[in-house]
Amino acid sequence: MERLRIGELARETGVTPRALRHYEQAGLLSSERGHNGYRDYTEQAVRRVRNIRYLLDAGLTLEDVSCFLPCLDGDLANGPVGAAGLNVARNRLAVLDARIAAQTRVRDRLASALRAVDVGESDTPVPDPPSDPSNPSDPSGPSRPPGGPRP
Repeated sequence: MERLRIGELARETGVTPRALRHYEQAGLLSSERGHNGYRDYTEQAVRRVRNIRYLLDAGLTLEDVSCFLPCLDGDLANGPVGAAGLNVARNRLAVLDARIAAQTRVRDRLASALRAVDVGESDTPVPDPPSDPSNPSDPSGPSRPPGGPRP
């Protein structure tokens, strides 16, 4: 079985060596150390890293991805996903749905304001959208002064 060094695995999968080390630190990837101290990965690591990236790109966190360890080396769609993995995926989907709904509300307010301007009602002030400062996923707020520090 051919072994890959960290740079080769990075090139093959399109991730940085730093990301690979981070995946190792998180317990998602493993390597052996050669006599020279370099990390050596099996060819199976290519599939594992691609599956990790797929799950991260789908909105999961590294902690979430750890629930999918049993199926990272194979076909994710047909792998042995346990109850914890299914719960994580369902929860992330619910979060995404809530964000989409919030963004849709913001979009609708903007579209309404633009329609009012187009119709000639530009003298009518457009009310500020309500903001929930306790909700960081609320896309409408909290506001910050221009050039001020980001929250």
